[in-house]
This record gives sequence, structure tokens and C-alpha cells, in this order.
Amino acid sequence: MVKLEEVMDEEFLRSQEGPVDDDDWDTDSESDASSIASLTPDETLYERILALQDIIPAPYRRSMSSKVSSATSWVKSGFIMGGKTLWVVSTSALLLGVPWALAYSEEQQMVEMEKEMQMQQRANEFLTPGAQPGAVQAQSPL
Repeated sequence: MVKLEEVMDEEFLRSQEGPVDDDDWDTDSESDASSIASLTPDETLYERILALQDIIPAPYRRSMSSKVSSATSWVKSGFIMGGKTLWVVSTSALLLGVPWALAYSEEQQMVEMEKEMQMQQRANEFLTPGAQPGAVQAQSPL
């Protein structure tokens, strides 16, 4: 049977070089921003995200990558089809809708004119009660 024995390294037992400060830390004093700035790492967010790839297993990364790429391709094809559909609908509306709207408004104007003429005829009949429309035209001299 193997027996393990822990051997202490002399480097760990040796005291550190430099000034010795026996004062306790003062936690009530205000800290300066320079000490906080010195603690921030010199790496960017992109570098931190790249470092995450070591944490996530390769099969899971491949699965996520394929899902993201398929989702982006679906969205891209959806936008392309939507744009083409919008183009067809808008051009059809312009080519068919505008002439129809003009013809419809012209027809409405004609209907309004006919109603106006009928109202004028009724007003003339009301003002001249004994006269008939055909008789007035026959009696007029040329």
C-alpha cells in the first residue's frame, strides 16, 4: 500500500519582502477611484465572451450555432418574401385601384348631377303648378 506524506515547501513558509504594516485596515475612510480603476481587468467584453467558449461544451456550441443560423435564415427569407409580397400588392393596388377610384368618383358625380336635376324639375313643377314639362316646351315660340 502507498502512503502519501505532505511536504511543505520552504517558499510558502518564508516571509514576504517589503515594508511591514501592522495597522488594521481602515474601512470607514472613503476609497479613491484610482484603487478601483487598478482592479479592473484590461480585457474587453468581446474577449470575455470568447473566453466563455471554453466553458460551453463543443456539441452544445455546435447545436446552438446550427439553431441560430437556421433561425436567421428563416428570418432573412421571411423578410425577402415579405418584401416581394409588399411590392406585388402595392403595384397591383396602384395599377388597379387608382383607375377604379377615379371611375367610382366620376360615377358618384354623375349620380349627384342627376339628383340635382331631378330636384330642379320638382322645384319648377312646384312653382308652376298647372304647367306640364312637355307642354311648356311645345308652347314656346321659335
